[in-house]
Amino acid sequence: MASPPPTLPPYSAERCIDMNDIAPAIELKGISKAFGPVQANKDISIRVMPGTIHGIIGENGAGKSTLMSILYGFYKADAGEVFISGVKTEIPDSQAAISAGIGMVFQHFKLVKNFSVLENVVLGAEDGALLKPSLRKARKQLTALSEEYELNVDPDAIIEDIGVGMQQRVEILKALYRQADILILDEPTGVLTPAEADQLFRILGRLKEEGKTIILITHKLREIMDITDTVSVMRRGEMTSTVKTSETNPADLAERMVGRKVLLRVDKVPAQPKDVVLDVRNLNVTDDKGVHRVKDVSFNIRAGEILGIAGVSGNGQSELLEVLGGYEKATGEIYLNGDQLDLTGDKSDGQSRRARGIAHVPEDRQQEGLIMDFAAWENTAFGYHHDPRYQRNRLLMDNAAILKDTQEKMDRFDVRPPNPMLAAKNFSGGNQQKIVVAREIERNPDVLLVGQPTRGVDIGAIEFIHQQIVALRDAGKAILLVSVELEEIMGLSDRIAVMFDGQIMGERLPNETDEKELGLLMAGMTDGEAA
Repeated sequence: MASPPPTLPPYSAERCIDMNDIAPAIELKGISKAFGPVQANKDISIRVMPGTIHGIIGENGAGKSTLMSILYGFYKADAGEVFISGVKTEIPDSQAAISAGIGMVFQHFKLVKNFSVLENVVLGAEDGALLKPSLRKARKQLTALSEEYELNVDPDAIIEDIGVGMQQRVEILKALYRQADILILDEPTGVLTPAEADQLFRILGRLKEEGKTIILITHKLREIMDITDTVSVMRRGEMTSTVKTSETNPADLAERMVGRKVLLRVDKVPAQPKDVVLDVRNLNVTDDKGVHRVKDVSFNIRAGEILGIAGVSGNGQSELLEVLGGYEKATGEIYLNGDQLDLTGDKSDGQSRRARGIAHVPEDRQQEGLIMDFAAWENTAFGYHHDPRYQRNRLLMDNAAILKDTQEKMDRFDVRPPNPMLAAKNFSGGNQQKIVVAREIERNPDVLLVGQPTRGVDIGAIEFIHQQIVALRDAGKAILLVSVELEEIMGLSDRIAVMFDGQIMGERLPNETDEKELGLLMAGMTDGEAA
């Protein structure tokens, strides 16, 4: 009797590559898609093998999200074919994608904020007109899925009351509840802390072990190297290369993405701080529900330095930025160049703060930084529309001057496509961020408040934005940086303060600390305990 063939792990990358009897989980052939004159995807072909994690990387505007939106039925390709497990499949809409076993977790979650987890999971997948039987059935399945994949989600929690990391797990549960065998995740860690990202990777690893196929769209090369089996690179709408992750490295991938060598660290000389520009004393913020969000916070920033605020999202950093930017009331004292600012007047004081030299890149570009239905040229004028350069007279704005200024900003910041007439919602997330950053940095402010400056931004644009922030510091400006990316905080900051539960837990110099110590402070340890 012949001996049995050697056993390979089911769905392993090696099995998929070496054995021709297994069809790709997904195969796209000759996919093209244009939006007017903009060619978002051009003759793209890609094969994703079952039971693997396949990364797709590329610059902002490279066409990654468009390609996945075609696979999920949000867009219809102008040309090309889609094969699922070797079978040619038409995907005219997202319902057809779900029926084909495809689930997608978007960069900006599709959840109803005032619904419970259970209600969000069931929404759109009800068994009939009566909701109670659907909810009863879903609760049982939800509990089983949550335990199986170690998602640990409370089905009765209200979405607006849980953190973004937990909300993302709800999106994954939605896909699994709909029996997805293929999961697409678009920039899944853009809003997660490092600990939350690590937990997500453990979940994805568990899904892979169960035979699920995962497509990971990300700009973070560390994530690609840590978790993917294969990585495909897109540039300017085309698929330029696909390699095994084990056969590449971050520098190689960065060069493939951008088409040039990219510096993967922040290049800056030591700061030369001068006089105090921003002085914050005993600041307290209480929200509309009576929750004390910022508790007796004091710090200062000097001209020519960057103060980084590290912390898990939701620990008072957002409220701190809102008060400094003039969007929220507070008690305490804030001095700008020695002059005290009003903290108890009209909440819509952001315009006067800008006039006094405070620029603000908000954490959420879509909710706070842009009006998505307005054109890029209109968005670049927001907050600065009283600028004499934009005025034809006291009654009319000089639209031609704003258009010209916007075009110049787009060219300098490499916004793609460089079309000032395009609505903000039609740009990729990273290019939306560039529009906001360009608007604020180009104003040459005395103080720059910047929240999550490179969230959802590709490696080439990260390098550029970091250079602009450092250049502003070197020009003698004071910068307050809020970021959940510890690597960014460590690389950019001249001093680091850590917030937990609305308080400053401690302050460190970057060359005298590490991510472990900062992580302890972020978790609520006192300054002495962390040291």
